[in-house]
Amino acid sequence: MTHQVHHRYVTVQGHQIFYREAGPRDAPTIVLLHGFPSSSFMYRNLIPQLADRYHVVAPDYPGYGWSDAPKPSEFTYDFESVTAVMVDFLAALKLESFALYIQDFGAPVGLRIASRQPARVTAIITQNGNAYVDGLAPEFLAFLQSDDRDSQEVFARSQLTLDATKWQYLTGVPDPTLVDPDAFLHDQTLLDRPGNDAIQVAMLTDYPHNLPIYPEIHRYFRESQVPLLAVWGANDPIFIAAGATAYQKDLPNAEIHLLDSGHFALETHADTIAAYALDFLDRALKG
Repeated sequence: MTHQVHHRYVTVQGHQIFYREAGPRDAPTIVLLHGFPSSSFMYRNLIPQLADRYHVVAPDYPGYGWSDAPKPSEFTYDFESVTAVMVDFLAALKLESFALYIQDFGAPVGLRIASRQPARVTAIITQNGNAYVDGLAPEFLAFLQSDDRDSQEVFARSQLTLDATKWQYLTGVPDPTLVDPDAFLHDQTLLDRPGNDAIQVAMLTDYPHNLPIYPEIHRYFRESQVPLLAVWGANDPIFIAAGATAYQKDLPNAEIHLLDSGHFALETHADTIAAYALDFLDRALKG
């Protein structure tokens, strides 16, 4: 059975937050948190496959996708603020418990929520969503560890071009013809909106503040032993494959699947990832 995907808005902290929703409301909920430079659009092929058995919700953060994009003078674009909006978003939808699917930016957002409200999170699926220094490519780690704000901003702005967006989508993909160019054109069109560059630079230059919370997240893993599945594009040039296997340091029972793909592995392996996800969720959530 194919479930229709609804495209909805809810007001959170005075801002309109867009989200995609599908599947039966009385089924266990899966919350999909997107990465940079994408939005819930990145889950367009996965949502219908999960919705056959689960209630699926995929929001856009402020400044992304179809959600409101207040000016940086009106909203603090950092991971703590985005996390707070997502916590209030979950409350607005009355979602008491849920599994998390995290990718890229979705990892520091989702893992903040999980480590601070562990009783609410039933399971985690990470698709190139990093939580360990092991998973940071050397060039990206150098950016994160730099004390030079000017060089950080230069690096951040270099990530906002069409070439950079295509690089994220195509690097590490053995057959680039499998990647729909509409995907990176969609992301780039939103990146190119007037004033959006300031939003993205603020978020990218805040990313270094995620590293100091890694110990808090690792402690959460050790204490909760939350069921975790990693489905990872092994050729990702940003969050390298070692970031997937690193989860087993604190979660020995974590299930790891390395795929022959890149940063946006759903573009080439949606069916494979859906199969792994459904098998994992069926076991983790239904006993």
